Amino acid sequence: MVYLDNSATTRPDPEVIRVLSDVMENIYGNPSSLHGLGGKAERLVKQAREAVAKTLGVSPKGIVFTSGGTESNNAAIKGAAFQYQNRGRHLITTEVEHASVYEVCRQLQELGWKVTFLPVDVQGRVRPEDVEKALTSETVLVSVMHVNNEVGTVQPVQAIGSLLQAYPKVLFHVDAVQSFGKIPLRPKEWGIDLLSLSGHKFHGPKGVGCLYIREGLQLMPLLVGGGQEEGYRSGTQNVPGIAAFAKAALLAAEKGKQHAPRLYQWKMEMLQKLQSKLSGMMVNGDLSREGCAPHILSLAFPGLKSEVIVHALEEEGVFVSSKSACSSKGEKPSRVLKAMGLSDEEAVGAIRISMGLDTTQSDVEACTDALLRVIPQLQQVMKVHGS
Repeated sequence: MVYLDNSATTRPDPEVIRVLSDVMENIYGNPSSLHGLGGKAERLVKQAREAVAKTLGVSPKGIVFTSGGTESNNAAIKGAAFQYQNRGRHLITTEVEHASVYEVCRQLQELGWKVTFLPVDVQGRVRPEDVEKALTSETVLVSVMHVNNEVGTVQPVQAIGSLLQAYPKVLFHVDAVQSFGKIPLRPKEWGIDLLSLSGHKFHGPKGVGCLYIREGLQLMPLLVGGGQEEGYRSGTQNVPGIAAFAKAALLAAEKGKQHAPRLYQWKMEMLQKLQSKLSGMMVNGDLSREGCAPHILSLAFPGLKSEVIVHALEEEGVFVSSKSACSSKGEKPSRVLKAMGLSDEEAVGAIRISMGLDTTQSDVEACTDALLRVIPQLQQVMKVHGS
């Protein structure tokens, strides 16, 4: 089996699984309890918070553990919108955000907030100057992802964070779910106020993530109750998940630097082989070393349907996806690809190949060979069917 759907989810690292199992079995106290078992759990959560903060170069006080990227994005955007609605009710985001940002903004729009959805260029990148032009006296928050989950294009978050320094009342949120452990990420240095991570995107467990909140910033919490996580996220902490998340973060930060150059090299080698032998193939997103995440490759085959390609590859033992896993079961063309200027026919024929820390060169070669067999066969079938 060749698994190349790592942007949807990753296989948990064996070390992460051991941590999860060990903590679940031995440190089962409630971190809020006053007795010794509770104290052990509380200390473990504290250590995990410090470890995650270290990988981001931020204060441990700013790390709030959540159930994953969707909750972190919701907590950041809604929390800021409701906390600071006395400043204004205007938000800025882009047309290519993940659904957990895009749909939150649409929901707030229905509740009376004004939302500017900025366009992107053909590579899927927003222009910092467009962000600045969209700012008004009512703007509370700008939310721009770091790496696009469908095409891998890197957004200019450093430039956006820099320009927003001149607007101290405007908060900056970054969805870094697809970038952590793959490309450099410096939230404090780049002027990022809020940042979202999800453990299962870097070989950690599902159902656990974190939201970085700049020190001194207040958010209205989504979940209220016992006041855990400094009141930002009430509910008994998922201690085994948090410990495993921290372990995965440390491993990703360490291994990612070493593995990223190899991933980019394999991606470009795959692309060169495919382009030399396949007709009608489109490549989506930026391919420059600085402009793309090394682990994502988006290809489109106009005239074919992504679902058919995905299943044909699965029969070859290769697992990839169409668009974002959160929306891949829908029949509509990808909103992201449409925003980049692709037609309906081009967008519905797109697949995403995404690598992880456990991907090998043989995996990439096997996927390349499978595509070279499958695509011409499907194109021939369509040609016969069309005639």
